[in-house]
Amino acid sequence: MKKQIKVILASPRGFCAGVERAIEIVERAIEIYGPPVYVRHEIVHNQHVVNSLRDKGAIFVEEVTEIPKGANTIFSAHGVAENVVKSSIKRGLKIIDATCPLVSKVHKEGQRHAKINREVILIGHAGHPEVEGTMGRIPGGVLLISSAEDVKSLVVKDPNSLAYVTQTTLSVDDTREIIATLKEKFPNIQGPDVKDICYATQNRQQAVRELVEQVDLLLVVGAANSSNSNRLRDLGAEIGVPSYLIADSSFLDPKWFKNISRVGLTAGASAPEELVQGVIRELERHTMVTVEHLKGVKENVIFKLPKEISDNTKIKQRLAGV
Repeated sequence: MKKQIKVILASPRGFCAGVERAIEIVERAIEIYGPPVYVRHEIVHNQHVVNSLRDKGAIFVEEVTEIPKGANTIFSAHGVAENVVKSSIKRGLKIIDATCPLVSKVHKEGQRHAKINREVILIGHAGHPEVEGTMGRIPGGVLLISSAEDVKSLVVKDPNSLAYVTQTTLSVDDTREIIATLKEKFPNIQGPDVKDICYATQNRQQAVRELVEQVDLLLVVGAANSSNSNRLRDLGAEIGVPSYLIADSSFLDPKWFKNISRVGLTAGASAPEELVQGVIRELERHTMVTVEHLKGVKENVIFKLPKEISDNTKIKQRLAGV
């Protein structure tokens, strides 16, 4: 007789509005302009999504210098630095910007502070595409920190003329601690509250907090280079539940399920639901699975598409060859 396992699904999980928008931008661009459409960096951090779009006619590159002059070019949801925009314009690329509007909001906030001569501190992870894009959008230079410990050694020009912004996909708890440490060292620092962190990041983290109280093991479907997916896994581990980040069902290890009867399952903001269902199907091959859905926050956020693929007149002209 097969072992019995209850799978409890977090809610919300998986795609956020920014990811859905970015994917739709690529799909529509291919439909309107025809393949190939070039995308700088992974449109979102998920190889399954990237491969699917590649099959439809997207070509992913690391730098705009790899793109033929005049080609249709999409910037990823993570955003890009100003020098990337200038280089693209110089090459005559036809740009469609898929930057998540919440990331663009951080850019504008940092620019506003820099315009009134505040030195800007960015809370984020070095090397992450969103961080590189944000640092390259704020004039005058940015100080990057990733932990409360970094604050202690931080040297600034004027402690009374400071501001901070944050990477959108960080842990709310980690950000809260860093912000508190910044305010303790620099009482006059200006910046947003933790509530300004991406709504999807907060909702998925809160769903995991509720989920891990009811399970013996947590599975997070997401890419290894996905910041928000890693934080979901970390949250489970910090609470004391064995937690694993898996790209898809092929990464499941039967040893994890010894003496386990209740499995929590969620997905990062760039992981498609089909991968979650694939994990359930794989578990069903070896165990008797019952599925329970937790109730959570209902997300109804919808972001507008760029005018290059939403302006009906321009689209009709393009399809007609005008």
